[in-house]
Parts: sequence; C-alpha cells; structure tokens
Amino acid sequence: MKQEIVYLASSELKELILGWQNWLRDERRYSPHTLDAYARDLALFINFLAENENEKKLSLNALKNIAPRDIRAFLSERLSRHIEHSSAAREISTLRSFFKWLNRRGIMDNTAISVISSPRRAKVLPKALDVDDTFKVLETVEKLASEKWQGLRDVAILTILYGCGLRISEALSLNVGDIGHNDFLKIKGKGNKERLVPLLPVVKEKINAYLAACPYDIKPGEALFLGARGERLSPRIVQRTLEKIRGILGLPDTLTPHALRHSFATHLLAAGTDLRSIQELLGHASLNTTQRYTDVQIDKLQRDYQKADLLK
Repeated sequence: MKQEIVYLASSELKELILGWQNWLRDERRYSPHTLDAYARDLALFINFLAENENEKKLSLNALKNIAPRDIRAFLSERLSRHIEHSSAAREISTLRSFFKWLNRRGIMDNTAISVISSPRRAKVLPKALDVDDTFKVLETVEKLASEKWQGLRDVAILTILYGCGLRISEALSLNVGDIGHNDFLKIKGKGNKERLVPLLPVVKEKINAYLAACPYDIKPGEALFLGARGERLSPRIVQRTLEKIRGILGLPDTLTPHALRHSFATHLLAAGTDLRSIQELLGHASLNTTQRYTDVQIDKLQRDYQKADLLK
C-alpha cells in the first residue's frame, strides 16, 4: 500500500498543487508512476520550507518570497542524505515544473529556481547483449514453460521486444487485431505518443504460432498476451522468466526485458542505421537520449581494443 503524501501547506497552496497535478496528468499525459514521483518530490520541498520557517502550513505568500538560497539549502539537505544525483536532479526538475506552471498562470512571479543548476547525473550506458547471447536467450525461453503454449507465448514476447524495440509495457498492452497483415505496427508509447515500427516476418510468425496454440478464445480488442488464467500477462512473469535464463546461461543481472530493447537499438547502430531512424523506432522525444547508443559503441570498441592489446 502506498504511503499517503502529506503537504504541510495552506489550503490555498494545496488547491494549486492539485491543479498542477491535474495539468500534468491531463495535458502533459504523465504516467501514474511519474505523477506519484513528482508529488512526493514537491512534498519534500514544501515540508522542508515549512519546517525551516517554523510554520505548521506553508502559505502561498511564503512560497512567493523564497530565494535561491532556500532551494540550495533544500538541495544540500537532500544530498546530505546520500540520495542519488539522478533523484536530486529529478526533484529540481519537479520544482521547475511547478514554479513555471504558477508563473505562467500569473499566480506568482518568482524565478529563484531558474538560477539553480541540477546535480550532474551519472552517465549510465544502456546494457545491451551481444548478438549471440540475444539469440541464445530466444532459443532458451521456450524450454522453460510448463505448458507448450506458454513457451510459444514467451518466445513471441521476447521476439517482439528485440525485433521491434518495444518497452515491456508496450508489448503487453497489445491487443488481438493490433498486429494484422500490415508491415508496420502502430505503438502508443510514453505520453500517448504514437509511432510506427516495422514488423518483421519472424515476429508475425512467432505471434501466430503462439495464437494457434493458445487454449483461450481471444477476440479482437482483447489482450494479445495472456497469463495462465486467461488474464492480461503481468510484466513480472516476463521478468521472472529472464531471471531464470540469466542463471541458465550465466548472463549478468542486466538481462531484463528493457535490455532487449537496448540490444535492438545497439545492434541497429552497429549495422549502420542512422541515429534519427533509431530515435523514431524507439519513440524517443529527444535525440540526446538516442545518442547514448553511440557511447555504447565507443565503450565496446575500447573494450575490444583493450582485449586485443592484452593478447599481444
């Protein structure tokens, strides 16, 4: 059960916070997970200010009058708790969003947040599998299921993750009828943004093999990938399957459903596909996100060079 978020704020300020959250949900189309994170980030800041000002409830007027030093004090206190820099950067991003929303609506005019620099995020490279290991995973998965149709289902899921570069949430949200006779698959990703992904014949083949063996009569518009009881499959089932495969093949903990998406992008880049095309296929809003895969390639080249140097 999620812990209730408590704001030490006046009723006026709470009403504004609710308006901002509704805007994030309805206009920006943020996911429930992101909305929850932003709500908790803002609560930390509001409550920090209230306690520092010795106020039981922070007023809107007090928020209007905060200075950059107040935000720096909050950031310093958060970092003193040894939180990840990525978490601190997200908290600052949350404050920017809230202040900008208030400023644009003429509720207040405070630019204190604009002079605050976010902590540098640690550079994390996507963890992709080698091509050989990827195919070993796809070959192994069918053997693990207790029922043949479930094994075919798992093969179809991992094939679509790797063959189309989908997120696990995108794959498991597919319904019967989404994959027809077209050569492209329309995917609704983060923020309800739609993109077209080429549908390889092998992906269709694996999905059709699963549907032919599935004991449930799935009608158009119903969930494509089903669990043992006929319900829409949970991501946790796929995650547990990959955990078993890691043990069998001796692969690292970085083998997750998302690693297959990373592998899709990394292998395309290695084959000469341009970054803009990969950006479109993955549904990245920013090319900067996609450019991480060039770092993966450079990192791999460096490791290969070091290995070769050791053999001399």
